[in-house]
Order: sequence, then C-alpha cells, then structure tokens
Amino acid sequence: MNELQLIDGCRKGDRVAQKELYDRYARKMMGVCYRYVNDKETAADLLQDGFVNVFTAINSYSGEGSFEGWIRRIIVNKALEYLRKSDVLRESTELDNFTESASSSENSALADIAAADLMKIIQELPTVFRTVFNLFAIEGYSHKEIAEMLKITESTSRSHLTRARQVLQRKVSEMY
Repeated sequence: MNELQLIDGCRKGDRVAQKELYDRYARKMMGVCYRYVNDKETAADLLQDGFVNVFTAINSYSGEGSFEGWIRRIIVNKALEYLRKSDVLRESTELDNFTESASSSENSALADIAAADLMKIIQELPTVFRTVFNLFAIEGYSHKEIAEMLKITESTSRSHLTRARQVLQRKVSEMY
C-alpha cells in the first residue's frame, strides 16, 4: 500500500492497514521513544500508547506536511507526557557538576565520534538535559516551543541545552 492508501485504510479501521502502518514506522518511533526514556521496556510501552493515539487521531491528519512527522510529533508528545507525569523533568540536578566549559580540543573530538557512541552518551545525560537536547538538536523544536511543552522558560531551555552540550563535549573528550 502507498501512504495514502494506508492512511485511508487506518481511517476505516482496517486492521491490515493498521498493522502495515505500525510495521512501517515502529522501528523509527521506538528510537524516538528510547531517546527520551533510557529504558527499553518503558520506551516500548510509550511506543504502543503512541500508536494507539495515532490510530485514534488519524482522522485529524490533514494530509499537509509529512505523515511520518505527524506520527513523530504524537510519539514525542507521548514521551513528554510520561516524563511530566513521572515528574522526572522537575528533578533537581546538581548543576555544579555540569557547568564545565568546553575547550577547542573538546569541540574537535565531537567531530570524530561515531553516531552510535554519541547516542549512548546522550542517553547518559540527566533526563531534563537529554529531553531539551533531543527536542532542540534532534527534533528541531525552537526554545519557545520547548518551553511551552515542558512548562519552563525559554532561558531555562537554553541553559539546559548549553549544559547538555558541555557534558557531551566533556564526555567525548574523555573518550578520545
């Protein structure tokens, strides 16, 4: 099925279309879930709940923009909802541990790291730093959008991103 047939089938409640849609996008969306929660079981639960939301809300997809992007937004929102409910984003973090500045040699080390290694380091970030980093650097949200989603100020979003980058640079330079 092409994408339009798939969407139409899902709108009609066709189980074959729903399974194909799930099979087509589940792997990518699992990666999205796992970037926000550092636990495969929780990520799998979020993926399932996210796809329930996709199938429930599929009639609201207007056909404008990327369908995959529309699904991704639902999955990201599901992950953020989980983080808000579990109050992980409000954890107080010892920010003194994350305020080291990066040297130019640390910046050059970032260019040499493999994507898989970088994703592993990102998973080790404190949850709030990882969440802001993912939303900004990977999902492409603005600080204004992040602030609205996480119920923080734009300056707090910028601060968390800066600290996340500093931690990443430090860890990368330690590896290389």
